[in-house]
Amino acid sequence: MEIGIDMKEQKKKEISLKENTFFNMLKTVCTIMLPLITFPYSSRILHAQNIGKINFGTSIVNYFTLIAALGITTYAVRECSRVKNNTEQFSQTVNEIFSINIVSTIISYFILIGCLIFVPDLKGYTILILIQSIPIIFTTLGADWINTTMEDFKYIAIRTLIVQLFILLAMFIFVKEEKDYYNYAVIFMLSTSAANIVNIIYRRKFCKTKFILKMNIKKHSIPIMMLFATTLSQTILPSIDMTMLGIAQGDVSVGLYSTAAKIINCVSQVVISIAWVVIPKLSYDFANKNYNRINDMLYKVSLLTVTVGMPCVVGINVIAPELIEIFGGHEYVGASSCMQIMTITMAIGFIVNILGNMILIPSMKEKQFMIACVVSVGVNIILNGIMIPLWNMNGAAVATAVSSFIMILIATLKFDKNIHIKNLKKVFTEVFVGCLCIIISAWIIKIFLNGIWITTIAVIFVSVVIYAAVLLLFKNEVALQIINILKKLLFAIIKKNCH
Repeated sequence: MEIGIDMKEQKKKEISLKENTFFNMLKTVCTIMLPLITFPYSSRILHAQNIGKINFGTSIVNYFTLIAALGITTYAVRECSRVKNNTEQFSQTVNEIFSINIVSTIISYFILIGCLIFVPDLKGYTILILIQSIPIIFTTLGADWINTTMEDFKYIAIRTLIVQLFILLAMFIFVKEEKDYYNYAVIFMLSTSAANIVNIIYRRKFCKTKFILKMNIKKHSIPIMMLFATTLSQTILPSIDMTMLGIAQGDVSVGLYSTAAKIINCVSQVVISIAWVVIPKLSYDFANKNYNRINDMLYKVSLLTVTVGMPCVVGINVIAPELIEIFGGHEYVGASSCMQIMTITMAIGFIVNILGNMILIPSMKEKQFMIACVVSVGVNIILNGIMIPLWNMNGAAVATAVSSFIMILIATLKFDKNIHIKNLKKVFTEVFVGCLCIIISAWIIKIFLNGIWITTIAVIFVSVVIYAAVLLLFKNEVALQIINILKKLLFAIIKKNCH
């Protein structure tokens, strides 16, 4: 009887994981689809200089967002996941972390205002930065990490979809001229703030949040500061490129670089979003030392990451010039070589995501990950200082790729002996053959076809078909699962129509 119950429970958890993965990827796709639609429009309306201003302002605000957030999101998900079955402990932990977050947000805003008053290089961006900074307040009050902890990815996905639709509509109504970049900033500010206001109301179903004076600083401060250093480092890696480019080369270089980075981030976010689904489960399992489930989960996520992520890396690399021109316009074509370099960082980022966010942090080894991230940032700043004057935006891209690789080397120095991800050699072989076929087919198509749109569509379509065929030939686990899902959907549709 107990075995039957356990099997049922396990099956329920597997279904939940699949559902959560679907909704989290849906959320990420929604987030990605927006820039895919709006960026080609806004980049042509606002032009590289104003796009550069917006992204320069964003890169500055990101630093203060980090100060406000500390390392709280990741820490909160981990700590609250470990005690979520205990109502009293869960409520206490939530309110302690929430209160610390409010204090850090107030401090962050004071520092931001001080910088706007006393830093001369920011004077011309004061109004823009103030507009872009407003979501900092509402992000803290919204405390979306509560929804992540409770694995309510369905709500997060639906809310994100509604917000994206609002942004899309507002963009076409209020951004019509080159001078409308302030409208652009206001639209994104309102959408982010509104989403978090909804959070304040919605999360009451899980717990009541309130500011408390007894924050248990002693317990939370060290791991939060370690994760803050980690998050700061991870954010600085792309942001420092744009900041140093803006200072050394001007707004146009930032506009070109950010366009390439935006396309790369859009795709990588979909793949990386897989991890966020399993972090609450991994945190709970690490707390209970359930290594069989941990290793099984890590294998499944690694398998999916490699199978889906690597063809994206190769695909973006081979059609980089076409993608840049489609999404940015002809004035951004100069960023295509930069984007090809960025695909290396993209591939490295998948590994970093598994090592850091799925193994080291859930297993409470945030110190090791922090050291890896901080050293990586230090190397990135030094290399940017050397390479940006030599190679402009390409130098910034190379610097980030090298520093990201160093992060991996340090992160793997001390590894938990109980972590054994199944042999992925067969998967790497399958993916390698598939990616090689993508490169060959893209090269042939580019020889015989002209025109940006037709070439891009043809390359994407043929690459997907050939890659899928290769995976099925090798009996790849992910491909077979997708086929089974499609079969079930087809049978369900046929059955429904027959009745």
